[in-house]
Amino acid sequence: MTALPHPLAGEVFAAHAARTRFTDLPEAAVRAAKIFILDSFGVGVAGSTAGGAAELLSVARGWGTGADAAVWGTRARLPAPSAALLNGFQTHNQEYDCVHEGAVLHPMATLLPAAMAWADRQGGVSGADLLTAVAVGVDVSTGLGVASRRGLRFFRPATSGGFGAAAAVARLAGLDETGILSAFGLHYAQTSGTMQPHVEGSIALPMQVGFNSRAALSAVDLASTGLSGPRDVFEGPFGYLPLFEGAWDLAPTLASLGTIWRIAEVSHKPWPAGRGTHGGIEGVIALRDAHRFTAAEVDRVTVRGPPLIQRLCGRRATPDMMPTHARLCTPFAVAKTLLHGVVDLAHYRGEALREPAALALAARVEVIDDGSTDENALAPQTVAVRLRDGTEHTWRCTEMLASPARPLTRAQHIAKFHRCWEFALEPLGEDRRDRLIALVDTLETVPDVRALSAL
Repeated sequence: MTALPHPLAGEVFAAHAARTRFTDLPEAAVRAAKIFILDSFGVGVAGSTAGGAAELLSVARGWGTGADAAVWGTRARLPAPSAALLNGFQTHNQEYDCVHEGAVLHPMATLLPAAMAWADRQGGVSGADLLTAVAVGVDVSTGLGVASRRGLRFFRPATSGGFGAAAAVARLAGLDETGILSAFGLHYAQTSGTMQPHVEGSIALPMQVGFNSRAALSAVDLASTGLSGPRDVFEGPFGYLPLFEGAWDLAPTLASLGTIWRIAEVSHKPWPAGRGTHGGIEGVIALRDAHRFTAAEVDRVTVRGPPLIQRLCGRRATPDMMPTHARLCTPFAVAKTLLHGVVDLAHYRGEALREPAALALAARVEVIDDGSTDENALAPQTVAVRLRDGTEHTWRCTEMLASPARPLTRAQHIAKFHRCWEFALEPLGEDRRDRLIALVDTLETVPDVRALSAL
């Protein structure tokens, strides 16, 4: 695939990031940005007590002194790059952070930790500045994702997510278009994100989000000194798209900048499990509610969906699986839902991860590829539950729950945030929780977003 003629794709993205003002954002984009900023703070707070967080914090404390930025869910403060790493890891380490389904990436997990670390260190970043940075950063990361014409070859939340983070931080830093293009190039020199941890269920998977969040911050710091990176970052012969994606069409993405605001296309995660599991979870909830059967009556569950569902979440549940594996396992999520009525953060911790009844039921859940040719699709999904008496019930969705077409209510959004807040490493108090909600609700009026991280 040949490169586009001048201007380079990186120059177009850089111009969008540099020229966009808060007043350019439509109401829908501002509203969505507020929702997913609060949601990301919540899941990042909850991630402070998930597996690996304590160890990563302990290691990061030895990487230099300084108290630039807050580590969410704790009273710890670290140098800004380390805080970005920790908060990026915590935001994605429970598979509870928001997702752009078309791009198959979690745009806020890499972006918000980097932006807040920079804002904590710098000071004086207004809420309107943060909202604008989030909007342009999500345009960059998801724009790259939707341009791909292949299934995941690398872990896109880390890879293209990092470019979105770089755009957001560069926007906050006030870099001009040349400086932002340099930041893209310097970030590309650090871009990482293999799918092997996904296949193995390794804790390195959310670490890669943190690595790229830290790299984005470092890239902007370097570009701010006048250092430059490669210019043809995205479509050059060894650019991001040829090497990481392989086949793409970026023209629609570039043409949509300033017209389509992709933050408004982002979906909530209603349950703390891989997005590909959510059709199975919702389906068994809907069928159980409609037909009043119990888990003991279930003989077999079949979840049928696009190939991405089987590829990402069709894995087996085993007694020795790691939490990262379990969160990406549709059979385990379906079993937990049938047994407990819901999938909760607590179900992936301690002995709950090895619940014998859940493992036995998970062995009777199958995920089947429906033969779709769209390698990035998450829907439609069909769930069939066969009972021991031979009765079979079927449910189907064409749009995932909590997508823009079927959004969570305000009450559901806040209930999720409240539940996440309960999992903070250090008790933060309901007064802080409610104050943070109020500040995000009126974020465009906040003069300095350090008021958010202070809570």
